[in-house]
Amino acid sequence: MTKTPLFTPVLIVGCVIIMVSFAVRASFGVFQIPIAHEFGWLRADFSLAIAIQNLAWGIGQPLFGAMAEKMGDRRAIIFGALIYAAGLVLSSFAVTPSAHQFYEILVGFGVAGTGFGVILAVVGRASSDENRSMSLAIATAAGSAGQVFGAPTAEYLLTFMAWQNVFVVFAAAILATLMLLPAMRAPQVADKSQLDASMGQILKTAIKDPTYTMIFLGFFSCGYQLAFVTAHFPAFVTEMCGPILPGGMLDSIGIRSTSALGAVAISLIGLANIAGTLTAGYLGKRYSKKYLLAGIYFGRTVIAAWFIATPMTPTTVLIFSALMGSLWLATVPLTSGLIAHIYGLRYMGTLYGIVFFSHQLGSFMGVWLGGRMYDIYGSYTAVWWVGVGVGAFSALIHLPVRERPATLTPA
Repeated sequence: MTKTPLFTPVLIVGCVIIMVSFAVRASFGVFQIPIAHEFGWLRADFSLAIAIQNLAWGIGQPLFGAMAEKMGDRRAIIFGALIYAAGLVLSSFAVTPSAHQFYEILVGFGVAGTGFGVILAVVGRASSDENRSMSLAIATAAGSAGQVFGAPTAEYLLTFMAWQNVFVVFAAAILATLMLLPAMRAPQVADKSQLDASMGQILKTAIKDPTYTMIFLGFFSCGYQLAFVTAHFPAFVTEMCGPILPGGMLDSIGIRSTSALGAVAISLIGLANIAGTLTAGYLGKRYSKKYLLAGIYFGRTVIAAWFIATPMTPTTVLIFSALMGSLWLATVPLTSGLIAHIYGLRYMGTLYGIVFFSHQLGSFMGVWLGGRMYDIYGSYTAVWWVGVGVGAFSALIHLPVRERPATLTPA
């Protein structure tokens, strides 16, 4: 019997699209201080723009998932890329907080059309049963690879061009990925009961299932923690970290300011998560996904509590980035794989998109609350401790999840 290859054209193209999409998305924290300083905005103004972007991403995810399942994956991706590029270009002309916040709605919908919901669904359908967990992990890790070079690239471009021009460059990069779409053709992989059941019937089955509700609620903290760190960590490190010693290890490799350290920290998180996500995919094929998810959320909780309770130095920033990065997106292949295992592949994009909305509600709260609390108290401490609490909640709520296929009633 011929063994199905792991690396298919669908997986490779999906990885490239999600890598570029996430490189741009992960860079927004780098623009926090330059934009605020240019226009004299409060920290909450730009934070709200990023928060709205995350919320629009969450709202758009199930819509793009349904669009892909009804109209075709490639059409959904093209539409998403066009909206993404338009949002970036229009944002480059924004001179008021309200205009920037409005255009970030387009960016958020663009991320939804070129991100996890659509890409993981098409990769999942194109993968064999034995390769699916690892394929989902590889596609997720590609998002982390984008994060590795996204923030440093933005930081580098800002040294010789205005932030407005950087947004236009990023828009062009998003559109360039569409040249690869002809290679992305995924079969519909589903059993007879899934094909016979309508989207409405599968949605009704899932929404009535306490397991689906627990997965939905548990994903909230993932979005809260990731979006808060992505949006605020560069500024947090720039302003609060201890000095970088001249002649030290960081200075010797060109990191001479806390601003540069903040961008590198985001990159290090992405780099560590490549290994962490691939490990999660490997383990997800062999062990219970719900217990792996509970362990990841517990680990994040402990790491975040240690970091905020410890005086911040360049060393603790790097340790935190490596540890948190190893668990960063490890939840995504496990959560999407759990949904595919329980409810099937036919409408995986829509079902995962709805769960991902909870993730993005958390993202909205993490980003917005971070900026709001900073403006009120001049500190991010309280927001970090909220993240610790919701992380512990997610670890606990995954324990009762029923990890077996749901029974679908054909029409």
